[in-house]
Amino acid sequence: MDSKTKIIVLHMKEFIYTAGFAFLGILLIILLIVMFRPGSHSESTDSKKQYTPGVYTSTLTLNNTNLEVEVSVDESRINSIRFSNLDETVTTMFPLIQPAIEDIADQIYETQSLDAVQLSDDTPYTSQVILDAIRQAAEKAAVDKTAALLLYRKDLVTRRLKGFSIFILQQ
Repeated sequence: MDSKTKIIVLHMKEFIYTAGFAFLGILLIILLIVMFRPGSHSESTDSKKQYTPGVYTSTLTLNNTNLEVEVSVDESRINSIRFSNLDETVTTMFPLIQPAIEDIADQIYETQSLDAVQLSDDTPYTSQVILDAIRQAAEKAAVDKTAALLLYRKDLVTRRLKGFSIFILQQ
């Protein structure tokens, strides 16, 4: 009776548990490899991210009246620019302020750049004050604060009003 036959008894319950845990282990390893592989997708999205999404405000003072310029941004675009507390007394005193911000906002929506804005010939100074307030709000929204400071707070800023270059030394 020299038999080398071995009988192995497997319980179906143990087999199902073992197969399930093996499957979950392999799935976990695959997920970890996909998430932490070099050159993942999250690095490329961070490089395109210009702003921290949200609504940012900046204060503009006209005749002892503070106006809040509200700039709404998502990760890569400026979505809306408006005055948050514009009332009838301000629009009566400054009737061209609402058309000026609408003109500036339309240009910014098209180009997504504050540098490409052409100021109106009718209201160059009001438009410049509004544009500066929008720059301050966009600076608050910028992801890379040092790049925003270099971009918007240069020591020598060139501005164009009615075709003339004016050099303003900021402190």
